[in-house]
Amino acid sequence: MNDGLDQLVQLAGAVPLAPACDHFYFLRHGQTEGNAQRIFQAVNTPLSVLGLQQATRAAELLAGEPIRSVVCSDAKRAFDTAHTVAAGLRIAPLVLESLRERNFGALIGTSSANLDWACEPEGGETLAQFIARKRAALEVALAHPAPVLVVAHGGSLHVLAALLGVAIDLGVMGNAQPLRFERNGPTWRVKPLLQHVDGGAAVA
Repeated sequence: MNDGLDQLVQLAGAVPLAPACDHFYFLRHGQTEGNAQRIFQAVNTPLSVLGLQQATRAAELLAGEPIRSVVCSDAKRAFDTAHTVAAGLRIAPLVLESLRERNFGALIGTSSANLDWACEPEGGETLAQFIARKRAALEVALAHPAPVLVVAHGGSLHVLAALLGVAIDLGVMGNAQPLRFERNGPTWRVKPLLQHVDGGAAVA
């Protein structure tokens, strides 16, 4: 774990999230060309052909789950993934701009291969600003009728796990890999509905 990710975990963990529900689902969007190339992406970056296939597969996996609400980022890659999944559930997704990935400002279009979460990109968000935005967005998302499916980004997953005190590993960071978060007493854990590795970078 790099220092920036350590800092993310510490900052998010300082004010934990306490959702009323005892379980919910999280889905990172399908892969984009930017993920494959490991570059910081703009909000309007679309899914790749592989990403569209992954979204369809995720929809099939989630179709049998008792999901009542789908809440997604308005970034095109998450929005399109959410609508693919929600169609199978016959639910209209609720869109939250605040669920977007971190704004990396001047870094957009450059390599994310050596991402330092503690960076302060020109014209972008600081780590503390990003975590505060995500905490508020996730509180809103998880207040919808449960069980909720949140469709967002790799950065969202890092912050969400830290807010719940869940240790996260790269094995659950893949694009369009459905995850179930569940609480036993005060302790949360994450359970993948599908194990796969697609080579997507763990951001954006």
